[in-house]
Amino acid sequence: MTTRYTRRRFMATSAASMAALSLPVVLRAQTAAPQHLLRAASRVLDIGGRAANVFGLENARGGQGLILDPGERFSVRLENALDIETMIHWHGQIPPNDQDGVPDAPMPALRPGEARDYDFAPLAGTHWMHSHMPVQEMQLLAAPLIVRSDEDLAEDRQEVVLILQDFSFASPDELMANIDHGPGHGAMDHGAMDHGAMDHGAMGGGMMSRMMGGDHGGMAGMNGMEMDLNDIDFDAYLANDRTLADPEIVSVERGGRVKLRIINAASATVFWIDTGGIEGRLVAVDGHAVEPLSGRRFGFVMGQRLDIELDLPAAEGAWPILALREGERERTGIILATPAGQISKIAELGDEAAPAFDYDLAQEASLRARASLPQRAAARREMVMLDGTMSPYRWTINDRTWGGHAPIHVRSGERVEVMFHNMSMMAHPMHLHGHVFQVLGVGGRNIGPPRRINGAVRDTVHIPPMSMVTIAFDAGEAARWMLHCHHMPHLITGMMTELVVSV
Repeated sequence: MTTRYTRRRFMATSAASMAALSLPVVLRAQTAAPQHLLRAASRVLDIGGRAANVFGLENARGGQGLILDPGERFSVRLENALDIETMIHWHGQIPPNDQDGVPDAPMPALRPGEARDYDFAPLAGTHWMHSHMPVQEMQLLAAPLIVRSDEDLAEDRQEVVLILQDFSFASPDELMANIDHGPGHGAMDHGAMDHGAMDHGAMGGGMMSRMMGGDHGGMAGMNGMEMDLNDIDFDAYLANDRTLADPEIVSVERGGRVKLRIINAASATVFWIDTGGIEGRLVAVDGHAVEPLSGRRFGFVMGQRLDIELDLPAAEGAWPILALREGERERTGIILATPAGQISKIAELGDEAAPAFDYDLAQEASLRARASLPQRAAARREMVMLDGTMSPYRWTINDRTWGGHAPIHVRSGERVEVMFHNMSMMAHPMHLHGHVFQVLGVGGRNIGPPRRINGAVRDTVHIPPMSMVTIAFDAGEAARWMLHCHHMPHLITGMMTELVVSV
């Protein structure tokens, strides 16, 4: 299956050149079309020579996902072609609350055969969309959502969309049953996900699970404690629905410039992006521009996105872009290749395990937004405690799980600062619906001058074990917005609360 965005070099002033833009698998929206169709449907992938039944978000051309032009509205009809209820969240966007895509908050999930219309002004950038029923996201019910900007049109560069996912042949129920919950805890218990958003009527999607420890996926933490990097072993790690046994080959030009739009849509896997022999420039995170940061390895957690620019050599060649699994040797990726470039086989296991991602928050502390929030005094400050244990397998926000949660109350228009304090030995990618925020400080220290906001603008932030990260945002629409961990097994066991915005 081809998943490439092969944009030839063009003169920015030539309107006719836009006819050359194509992306067979990720549909590029047509400006003349008043509405775009997305279908939540079943599909079959070939993974290691074995048929894998998964879900997907199919566009009108039969591919996965959607690309919108600058200034175009998000005008979409979503059809549920599955035989179970579903609901799609537009991750990174700020729609009206009733279009946010969380079942029963406030709209009910879509029944089989039902359709629903969405219409709002989208934020430009690299975003994605996924089921807000975590077992369905584990079944690959996710796809890219790319909103191009005028700057994108003006640049002379090729764009390549890369979505990363983890997969196994066992069902999510089997996964959760095999994680060690300890005595008295069932696989889906805790009263955690008893509303429609956490319905478990999904297909099986498989993996063997284990607790991480010792010399197998853990890493020595503070005071000799052990960080748990991975508690799940998946059967495959996918880049655009493929493994390194049969990777996507993206045709590029000698000496060309490439913009990689990379999405971590995995349910429970942190990745490092390794650009190999080409030094990259990180130019955006979570769809928001940052001052360019040079390097050959950048990491990101579940729910986050990276935009990386590459200047290719003038000679013929092939350049792997690899995603390395945190704490392990597994890897996946794509290959950029010129027409005469020699492509070599790449092993799915690296020579050594990749390190833990940003446990000291060095990458996060180095990011600077190109466009910051206005400088304002905070009207409200909140401490959010993140905690949990591997045995029993239970993850909490302020010592509570969903259903018994304590919402965070703010007023619309207020500048709010939230300090996430992770007291557990696993990292948590924390995602806030309906808002973007800016990272204010890491480890109890401000990024930049005191009380000035200098960090990256995001919608999902990485909180390493035994760490603190402070964010700032302006409270938006008066409504109830979800705040949760984007590690799906953590979410299933209750790691979610609400930001309640009042007038």
